[in-house]
Amino acid sequence: MPTILRIKGYRFFFFSLDRGEPIHVHVEKDDRYAKFWLDPLALARSRGFRQHEIRGIRKLIERHQALIEEKWNEHFD
Repeated sequence: MPTILRIKGYRFFFFSLDRGEPIHVHVEKDDRYAKFWLDPLALARSRGFRQHEIRGIRKLIERHQALIEEKWNEHFD
């Protein structure tokens, strides 16, 4: 379960078993969780995050999307 980034208490990661799915990133903080597809950037699911947190996480993903995609490709290629 490679961790890509830790920002503002959020952990951005993916699971090694995610290989068969389109590129995406999981995000957790405390007991809250979300999954975002990257192309196009969209929320797949969320548990516990408030809407304003989802907007903030989305902005962080936009800011670091190239790095997330790079780490995905390094891991799965």
